Amino acid sequence: MSDTVENTAQAADDVEVSKSYPEETSSRQLFNHLFNACNILRGPINQDEYKSYVTPILFFKRISDVYDEEYQEALEFSGGDVEYAEAEDMHSFVIPQGCHWEDVHGISESVGKAVVTAMIGIEKANPDTLSGVFSAFDDATWTDKNKLSDERLKNLIEHMSLIRVGNRNYSADIMGDSYEYLIKKFADLSKKNAGEFYTPRPIVKLMVNLLDPQPGETIYDPACGTGGMLIEAIHHMHGDRLTYGRIFGQENNLSTSAIAKMNLYLHGAKDVQIKQGDTLRNPLFLEKGGLKTFDCVLANPPFGMEKWGSAQFESDQYGRNIWGCPTDSNADFAWLQHMIKSMDPQNGRCAVVLPQGVLFHSGKEGAIREQLVRSDKLEAVITLASGVFYSTGVSACILFLNNRKSPNHKGRICLIDGSEIYTPQRAQNILSPANVTLICKLYADYEDVLERCRIVSIADVEQGGFELSVKKYIQQKTKETVPHAKVLRAYYDALLKVRQSEEKMRALLIEGGYVSEQ
Repeated sequence: MSDTVENTAQAADDVEVSKSYPEETSSRQLFNHLFNACNILRGPINQDEYKSYVTPILFFKRISDVYDEEYQEALEFSGGDVEYAEAEDMHSFVIPQGCHWEDVHGISESVGKAVVTAMIGIEKANPDTLSGVFSAFDDATWTDKNKLSDERLKNLIEHMSLIRVGNRNYSADIMGDSYEYLIKKFADLSKKNAGEFYTPRPIVKLMVNLLDPQPGETIYDPACGTGGMLIEAIHHMHGDRLTYGRIFGQENNLSTSAIAKMNLYLHGAKDVQIKQGDTLRNPLFLEKGGLKTFDCVLANPPFGMEKWGSAQFESDQYGRNIWGCPTDSNADFAWLQHMIKSMDPQNGRCAVVLPQGVLFHSGKEGAIREQLVRSDKLEAVITLASGVFYSTGVSACILFLNNRKSPNHKGRICLIDGSEIYTPQRAQNILSPANVTLICKLYADYEDVLERCRIVSIADVEQGGFELSVKKYIQQKTKETVPHAKVLRAYYDALLKVRQSEEKMRALLIEGGYVSEQ
């Protein structure tokens, strides 16, 4: 497929998405400006690397523009007192001398060196809030003039200077949503690892709706990626001030954890804790020598992760091997048990995306699944349509667990077949808002629906060998039974027509001289 055709097809998909999820025009315009920055890098920079340049340069510009706004506001408030306006407590972030956007904007030589100096200077001046947010992008070679000439970098700086991205220009939501568009675009360009990098927003919204986090509750994502699930949880609570200090995430990939910090900041999130490290080997949210627990736990962990540290997990010091230790070839049930152990014992809920294999695999996984069912923590299983995730042909499901099941849900599990609930598009299947609403209603009603939903008891699942394959339990429409004699007659009629057609064809071939009569 030519680049023109491919770009046209992608543009059509973008239009479809924008129709499905209408956003403010200014947010879309800002996204277009940011994506055009990628076009400036095109050529010497591979499309897989765009995020390592555009993300930090956007954040650098945002910090500088917000600083200028805060400076002007303080100057006006103080009647022109420069010392007051420059005071650190007047600003969200400290910008050291020579590290402002305008200091780089005026550079014409060694532009890459000036960019790096400014970014690292800002990071070091804000160790509690910005540690690692710029240096995490160590694959960005700003100072390699063979890869990025001064002229190209100047063009990038000039392009970003055409817009101001302070709070007066764009609200945090508009700024954050445009950045979410950009993250999705990066995922479009790099489908090979996009599943880890970006979870489609409708699936995130579905999970958050199931959890229904309330202001004042704690939210935790142990595989937070770019922070999309935490952001949706904050949106669900309408950015209530009670969310401050109650949002937590851990991400193993260094640059992705930095993007999560930036993403949350751009969405206006305050006092969010994002830590970088391997959650299964080294969980970083601890309390009194054990795992810290949370009201809401949600994640889309990497599917089928190998060599994840099963030997260490088998004698886990935090007791996360509640029901056993999976093999080192698949960490799915290790993630699940980590999340269950992270749920508040009284109020904890958990929503997790996993491959559908967790519903029926035998062996160690089967034994763990049996204990999961017997625990009566599992409230719902939702299978998803194929093709709704990037970069994987694996069919996924959502498990929803609850430590405070309502009385009429106890001893029961809601199984929802969402395999046919989707909206097809050119590039991939999606869940539309109507699809999400339908699935949420099936869960909320918690009653049998033909070919859609089945409420099963723990005894039902035990009788089914503790498998949770949804289609195994869903009631299907009764199909008309055709009498044997009718089927046989239809077969002989069809066979007669085939033989008659063969004879007709043979006669035509003989008549045309293509075959002999013998």
